Amino acid sequence: QVQLVQSGGGLVQAGGSLRLSCAASGRDFSMYTMGWFRQAPGKERECVAAINWRGDNTYYADSVKGRFTISRDNAKNTVYLQMNSLKPEDAAVYYCAGDLGRRYYPRSGQYEYDNWGQGTQVTVSS
Repeated sequence: QVQLVQSGGGLVQAGGSLRLSCAASGRDFSMYTMGWFRQAPGKERECVAAINWRGDNTYYADSVKGRFTISRDNAKNTVYLQMNSLKPEDAAVYYCAGDLGRRYYPRSGQYEYDNWGQGTQVTVSS
């Protein structure tokens, strides 16, 4: 198991930027594919971005392509989500998650991730 602790988030105006961080402790972080998910009220939890264990392959939801960037630093056991050009529809609780396995293609299904951060609220004002 890996324990995930998130930081970042908060309130931002539309068009602004935020960076989320997720620090891991426990088992070898580099064994994990990492993902960022979000859940808005009344909606399903969705994967917005994921990154493979080496950081050389990523997945992005269509709704965030070109605006969000996922990255990881295995030396610091941390994964990041840089969010630019934020829109009101990006408002949600954001979660980082870990999927044990050194897969080249990161998976985007929430049920494939076993380890979850505590969640952090992102609010975007129009």
